[in-house]
Amino acid sequence: MDDKELLEKINRIEIREGRERGIKSYVLRNNVISPKDASVITSYMRDHGFFFEDKMLSYEKLFGNSNPVVIEIGFGMGDTTAEVAIRRPEFNYIGIEVFLHGFVNLLNELGQRNIENVRLIRFNAVDVLNHMIPDGSAEGFHIFFPDPWQKKRHHKRRLMNPEFIHLLSTKLKVGGYIYMVTDWEEYAEEVLELSAGEKLLMNPFGGFAPPVTWRPVTKFEQKGMESEHPINEIWLERIADSE
Repeated sequence: MDDKELLEKINRIEIREGRERGIKSYVLRNNVISPKDASVITSYMRDHGFFFEDKMLSYEKLFGNSNPVVIEIGFGMGDTTAEVAIRRPEFNYIGIEVFLHGFVNLLNELGQRNIENVRLIRFNAVDVLNHMIPDGSAEGFHIFFPDPWQKKRHHKRRLMNPEFIHLLSTKLKVGGYIYMVTDWEEYAEEVLELSAGEKLLMNPFGGFAPPVTWRPVTKFEQKGMESEHPINEIWLERIADSE
């Protein structure tokens, strides 16, 4: 595709799932591609990104190797994504993000630093999981500091609800993991409670998990700690279906 078609496609965020209820875990506020962003997209998208298609991905075709795949949902500005990929080169990473500024920032980082084990898609995560990620195929999921939607009336927008947790579990290999980090303790407690009801998951720690050595501390996280917000880490693992 030419550059014009590429830019049009990157700016086309469609929501296929759940249109009847219209509830999303995000709100798009700025969807305008600046000339600078356009330059990044046309320079690096073809090598480091891919677009939504209603067919299951071939990881080997996408990455050119058979390394295990970890999927990050909502990578924000992507600094952590890039650093984790460098620290764990034995894994491939798929980053899913709808916010244009963060998407372009990480795309530029991948291109400038020649990070080859990350591929990005700008689309709704539920659609990507349902239509492109084969069941039982992912090594892990990373969900770092998802929007807590603090007001009670907005809790229905939280990403980590029972349906989504189950969807993630079906996409994991047996032994694969979900790794979530949040500085919103009430949200963390809620996820622990919800995950206890998912028959495909187990919590090897029985509660919050200790920090891992390979995840860098983000600027957002540092601000939270300075404000004395506890950082809560959750590690869940996929078990075999007993049925």
